Amino acid sequence: MTEKTSLVTAEMLECKGVWGREKVSFPISESDIRRWAIATYWPKVPPLLFTDAEYAKSTKFGGIVAPEDFNPFAWPIPTGEEGGLPFDLPGLIGGMILNGGTEDTYFTRMRPGDVISSKLRLASWEEREGRSGLKLFSKYETEWHNQNGDLVKRTVGTTIQF
Repeated sequence: MTEKTSLVTAEMLECKGVWGREKVSFPISESDIRRWAIATYWPKVPPLLFTDAEYAKSTKFGGIVAPEDFNPFAWPIPTGEEGGLPFDLPGLIGGMILNGGTEDTYFTRMRPGDVISSKLRLASWEEREGRSGLKLFSKYETEWHNQNGDLVKRTVGTTIQF
């Protein structure tokens, strides 16, 4: 029996750095933002910046903005496809797959009327030998842009496979 010397697949080599298909959100409404803020801050009252249009006009934002952790993809987006994940993670090899964590960086705030596009790519990987054998640490990068092309959010997530 021969040991596998690498967990890196041909698909990973082909997909590294290539952006996958784009998803597009429904337009964000004030009500979406308000409900997200209420749910996020519950049982406390959310900041007025997220719920009161008159107050929000007096801030540096000039109107209601979404909390940075607002997710316009929390509601299903019809894609015409049945089953499967709402996103593709190229290079998943099966076996045991663990979430190695995520790191979010925020840029432009989301506002009512924004339509957000999201795309994902396999950014990098590293193999390490561990007690239970070879492990593959893969980093997937997701970017969100608004309808003006402004960068809203970048997420780097890590999967650990063995």
